[in-house]
Amino acid sequence: MVKAFASAGDTQNQRAVLTPLADGVYGYISDFDPNTGVIVGDDACLAIDCRATPSLAREMIADIQAVTEQPITSLFLTHYHAVRVLGRAAFHDVTEVIASANTASLIEERGEQDFASEVRRFPRLFQGVEEVPGLTQPTLTFETSMTYSVGGREVLLAHPGRGHTKGDSVVWLEQEKVLFAGDLMEDHCALYCGDAYIQEWRDTLNVLASYPAEVVVPGRGAVIRGAAKVQEAIALTRGFLDDLLRLTSEAIEGGFNLKATFDHVYASMTPTYGTWPIYEHCIPFNVSRAFDELQGIAEPTVWTAQRDQDMWSALQG
Repeated sequence: MVKAFASAGDTQNQRAVLTPLADGVYGYISDFDPNTGVIVGDDACLAIDCRATPSLAREMIADIQAVTEQPITSLFLTHYHAVRVLGRAAFHDVTEVIASANTASLIEERGEQDFASEVRRFPRLFQGVEEVPGLTQPTLTFETSMTYSVGGREVLLAHPGRGHTKGDSVVWLEQEKVLFAGDLMEDHCALYCGDAYIQEWRDTLNVLASYPAEVVVPGRGAVIRGAAKVQEAIALTRGFLDDLLRLTSEAIEGGFNLKATFDHVYASMTPTYGTWPIYEHCIPFNVSRAFDELQGIAEPTVWTAQRDQDMWSALQG
């Protein structure tokens, strides 16, 4: 039986809910679609990611406008993946788009290929894709961190290290102890490692663990509340990475090719992680990247629509 490609079989619409996290701080939370958020200042707002298309972004904007009259004047990109950043055209008041320097370089290097790839992987999330005018380009970048004022309210924007991508960045509100983690952290949801630095990701999680966060918006799924639950989610994220690396290494040491490695990892990880959202989508990409990384291919190979399909046919066909 051939499995539906990536998330092509996912046809169940999810309606995100604007969820209060602290005074003037909200997550825009779905069951397991990519989470976004907003921080409200005295006279302006900062959006954190902007969804896959202007159509989906307009839903987010309308829900934000229901709780504040302040305009959304700035947009922060946690990383470069199309599913999070191509709704920018709907944010008419935005004058500043902020990202890490590494995210900006990835947009230039592989943004077009990623756009074409993700449209095929997530057809439900790219409804209205014809409205997308092009890639979302940052207007302000930083290397490791910067303090940013949102209508008089200061927040820390930080690139804690490589992980899910080369440019992953987070938003930290120290007073409120709220962290927007992007796709660096999940809670009972599969990680996507196709563009990852998997071994370094574990070190980056140590940086996230150093924030005394009591509320975390993970990449997908419910808000994590309570310091103990935050540390549990970090441990779950690290455990997924550890298992992926350990099992892939076992297969390589046994002389397995990529297909045999995938079968070994899949058989071993599925009993533990198989019920986690987007697991079936992610695991072939994850094994492909782990197989490369553990054999010395330091930089993730660009995924294209054709490479996606060839890999899927080879591993899941």
